[in-house]
Amino acid sequence: MNIFVLKLILAPIIIGSASLAGRKWGSAVSGWLVGLPLTSGPVAFFLALSHDRAFAHDAIRGTLSGGFSLIAFTLTYAWTAKRFNWVVSILTSVFVFACMTALMQNIVIPFMPLFFCVVAVIFIGLRLMPEQEVVMSDSIPGKWDIPARILIGTSFILLITGIAPYIGARLTGLLTTIPLYISILTIFAHRHQGHASATNVLRGLILGLFSFAGFYLALGLLIENSSLAVSFGAATFTTLVIQGASLFILRLTHK
Repeated sequence: MNIFVLKLILAPIIIGSASLAGRKWGSAVSGWLVGLPLTSGPVAFFLALSHDRAFAHDAIRGTLSGGFSLIAFTLTYAWTAKRFNWVVSILTSVFVFACMTALMQNIVIPFMPLFFCVVAVIFIGLRLMPEQEVVMSDSIPGKWDIPARILIGTSFILLITGIAPYIGARLTGLLTTIPLYISILTIFAHRHQGHASATNVLRGLILGLFSFAGFYLALGLLIENSSLAVSFGAATFTTLVIQGASLFILRLTHK
């Protein structure tokens, strides 16, 4: 099957399914779901199909480095939202994300130390989040919500995989962590339910990032010496196990 056609088929299925599940279980779970490598995972797969394994491994290390940028984005939005509206919050957090991404583009950390640093930063991110507040009700998303996510996400996957040969593996990996979905979810929550709901979405994202880190740990260790089926199968299994444990923690903290 043509790789372009495969992208057009797989991306909407993955993104649409995750969005429907998030709609059913609320804002915090939506953020938790976005922690899954729903965009970066397919990008990594298509890069591995289209390029050599060394290129794919460099992209994986770049994507894992993007965890620093995601935590910076999350903390910036959560604290800014306590005093400002969603426009100021998203502009400030995107600026911080861009600055962190530019910084990480020039910092190369060996793979295993990088993984442990990312996990440590995720724990720090949880500690530094604002205190959890009760959200009284959940708003109902508009009809455009899921189709828009599918369109944006699929377009992004096509764009990133298309320009990868021109911008290099590391920057490709870093850019796959651009917080498209979490921005959509957080802005919607902030506009309709206030900063407490937005913070819930972001806290869910941070919990979901443990599975993100686990996915790229398994993939990075296997991609150069195993088949794609084994590499991505093991990475997916690792993600699901960690994501299940983080969901248990999430449900406990939101009772």
